[in-house]
Amino acid sequence: MKSESQYRHEMIEVCKRIYQKGFVASNDGNVTLRMSEDEILATPTGMCKGDITTDQLIKVNMQGEVISGFLKPSSELKLHLRVYEKRPDAGAVAHAHPPISTGFAVAHVSLEQKAIPEVISTLGGVPLAPYKRPSTDDLARTIDKFIADSDAILLANHGVMSVGKDVFDAYYTLERVEHSAHIILVARMLGGEKELSKDEVDSIYKIHRK
Repeated sequence: MKSESQYRHEMIEVCKRIYQKGFVASNDGNVTLRMSEDEILATPTGMCKGDITTDQLIKVNMQGEVISGFLKPSSELKLHLRVYEKRPDAGAVAHAHPPISTGFAVAHVSLEQKAIPEVISTLGGVPLAPYKRPSTDDLARTIDKFIADSDAILLANHGVMSVGKDVFDAYYTLERVEHSAHIILVARMLGGEKELSKDEVDSIYKIHRK
């Protein structure tokens, strides 16, 4: 069992990576980590992820009420809590704006590609959730149709959300989504990706499920 101090340091490390990778700018994005059944560590609103410190992280419960911390939680906390409600296995959630995959989200193009075996076997599909106004319960509910089977979801006109067993896993999923989007974008500039056959995709999905 990790200590709260360890969880806080892991959160800060991931926040810095997200910022350094250019997955967020300025005060964008938010990250949460589930420490226990009713204790969520969260990034506060209005803070640059590249500058945030361990003492600025806040602790909330599953109702979104602040347990400890002197700053306010992000207005997007509802989205994170919805994930934890629907996915008991989720240990962390990240929401960011990686430029290329967010471009797909803004264009309303999903990343449920069938061309890159490594991405199919690690991510499965990356569906597109419909647009709803940010910071609302309606936005949080847009993931309901997809979250049981997807560790990453594009949020139309909004960005990317990823889920992981821990905060590093959620971050690596963000990396995979953005890398996949970049490859697909280049392939389409060169005439379009050549999809694998249905039988091949089904075989890869079986590996993914195992």
